[in-house]
Amino acid sequence: MKNYIWIFALTFFAVACSKEEAVEAPATNVVVEESVPAEAATAPSEATLTETLEVVEESAAEAEPENQAIMLAQADTVAARAWKYKEGQNFTRMIPTQPTVGGADKIEVAEVFMYSCPHCFDLESYINKWEETKDPGVRLVRIPAMFNQLAQLHAQLYYTEIFLVQGGKLKDHNGFRNMVFEEFHRRGNQLTSETAIQRLFIRAGVSEDDFKRTWSSFEVNQAMRVGQDLTRRYGIASVPMIIVNGKYRTDAASAGSYPKLMEVIDELTEREGLR
Repeated sequence: MKNYIWIFALTFFAVACSKEEAVEAPATNVVVEESVPAEAATAPSEATLTETLEVVEESAAEAEPENQAIMLAQADTVAARAWKYKEGQNFTRMIPTQPTVGGADKIEVAEVFMYSCPHCFDLESYINKWEETKDPGVRLVRIPAMFNQLAQLHAQLYYTEIFLVQGGKLKDHNGFRNMVFEEFHRRGNQLTSETAIQRLFIRAGVSEDDFKRTWSSFEVNQAMRVGQDLTRRYGIASVPMIIVNGKYRTDAASAGSYPKLMEVIDELTEREGLR
């Protein structure tokens, strides 16, 4: 049932960007109405974000009687499989199931990240390679965590990026995303102001007018509110974190490594595909 408009904690050898460790930035003009709540809720190809932007919750309606036997047979199939990765060890099941960014037409894998997090930067090459070979029935989305003022500013950067891609004003999305990571982690530019961020978009071929119009748009502000709500629902306290179909939460610490994390993702999406 659709509710309202749309949308790894890495502790592996202390490789995580948590709320407490996140670097605070000088005051900036961030267009955001509320910060991420301190409490963790029990539970969140960018091309997906250019589709229908809506948060989708799993229906609470009971299955029709004639479908019950089929559903039970599918559940038995999932339970009978000899899965490599274990619940409670390699991933956590979120109860109840939480909303997803897109519709139920695909199984959704969401990466909750921050541009300022070095471990999110480290994950990039692995998850981008995974995306190239993923099943077409699986959708990858990204949700920026907003642990502090700098993270909020970078979330605004991210959603500006998304809507400029959607409008055809930013052509090379993956290239731009890598540019942002490189700017912060390799060149020492922490992108602490709208002006610094605008210069980056101009370098990528976006006009000043297109940047300003999108930066302060309703769409970007709404996306930020939804992103905040999803990270609260998913119980995100550190990044990068992976959420599979609003049901499972996992990270490199739980999986054992970045390559194994990709295997966990594949196994969880396979479980969902059997339901």
